Amino acid sequence: MKFALVTGASRGIGKAIAQKLAGDGFYVLLNYHTNRVAAEETLREILDHGGQGELLPFDVSDNAQVETVLGAWAERNPDNYIEVLVNNAGIRDDGLMVFMSVDQWKNVISTNLDSFFYVTRQVLQPMLIRKQGRIISIVSLSGQKGQPGQTNYSAAKAGIIGASKSLAMEIGKKKVTVNCVSPGFIETDMTKDLDAELLKKLVPLNRFGTPDDVAEVVGFLASPESKYITGEVISVNGGIYS
Repeated sequence: MKFALVTGASRGIGKAIAQKLAGDGFYVLLNYHTNRVAAEETLREILDHGGQGELLPFDVSDNAQVETVLGAWAERNPDNYIEVLVNNAGIRDDGLMVFMSVDQWKNVISTNLDSFFYVTRQVLQPMLIRKQGRIISIVSLSGQKGQPGQTNYSAAKAGIIGASKSLAMEIGKKKVTVNCVSPGFIETDMTKDLDAELLKKLVPLNRFGTPDDVAEVVGFLASPESKYITGEVISVNGGIYS
């Protein structure tokens, strides 16, 4: 049995990724923080389609919780390890920097960037020992080119990109790959407040993407076929930026 951990898996892109990996034969650990109802529904859909998985609630921005929950999982599963990690959990709290509060900055950095370190660190050693693993982080167009009103979010996502590139160089010899997937405008709760009709005119493919568009790329990066790809940022943005 191959195990995959998807953070922020209760809905949106995380849900689609969890479903994709389950369909590809992974036993999926679905992380969530507050929305238990949505997480249970995601797990139920996976089970109904013949997949396997379980819920793993913890706050990715709280290192103590991350250590406790993942440490307990490792103790319960001494003969198994998390072979694929998808760092997907994240939040937005937009505002022009001149008006941005310290809490807005810290909360976004903590949930998006600090969590990359907290969670990845916990699952990394077993991957290195077994010389097999995939670390995939969901970043953003904002982390590549920046967006007005998103200095906090852009900083966090750009930080993950830089950290992923460095980590890829550190552990490549152990056959563990580290990559990022960078969505553009995707139809999720995080983009529901945007003017889709206006923004899709900026996209060469003339539409917002879907969570499944992102999940398919993650599925490939989690597969053996991606074994010679590491340190990369793969854009899923309809051609709006490259």
